Amino acid sequence: MDIVEAIRERKSVRGFKPEPVSREVIEEILDIAGQAPSAMNIQPWEFTVITGDILENIRKANVELLNSGAKPQPEHEVVGWPSESVYRKRQVELGKQIFQIMEIPREDKEKRARWLERGFRYFDAPVAIIILADRALTESTPLLDIGAVMQTICLAALHYGIATCIEDQGVMYPGVLRRFAGIPESKRIIISIAVGYPDWDFPANKVESSRESVDNITTWCGFE
Repeated sequence: MDIVEAIRERKSVRGFKPEPVSREVIEEILDIAGQAPSAMNIQPWEFTVITGDILENIRKANVELLNSGAKPQPEHEVVGWPSESVYRKRQVELGKQIFQIMEIPREDKEKRARWLERGFRYFDAPVAIIILADRALTESTPLLDIGAVMQTICLAALHYGIATCIEDQGVMYPGVLRRFAGIPESKRIIISIAVGYPDWDFPANKVESSRESVDNITTWCGFE
């Protein structure tokens, strides 16, 4: 798979096979991703990779907190958008696609709640990669660089037949991650990536999110 094909084929996968992913494969993916660009080569990213019983404990604790009504306490910038903006419109369109294909009616609060839980369970993927940044850095300083390494992880994973889903629900309760995965307070928890072999029979994996045309988002200057 060449780089253009990988970029076009990468998608968020929300249903995985239970088959484990070896440490060796994850190490190779992270080694490749470490080639991502960063400002003045500071490489501000660090990784905690979780699987097995530890991941199961984190899933359960996340869902318990979610269902108890505990307020999320993310340590990263949470995505936000004006309610009447095109950004909100795109988010709503994606949500409608997912709920339609998963047969979750708008009025079915129980099914919607169960779907929400899946994000806090890393969509039941066999592996979760947590991306961290040192608190010696300001909160915003590493985010562009972390975006680059995050994308590179997802592209490199395709080479091994591995699917991914970048998701912030997995880091909404950082205390859970610190307790079970031993992440020190000196590291800021930024984002999580669910990792595993894709289950293409899972309905939500058939969702194809749209992309804005180049003409709508580009201003050309100095071209004939």
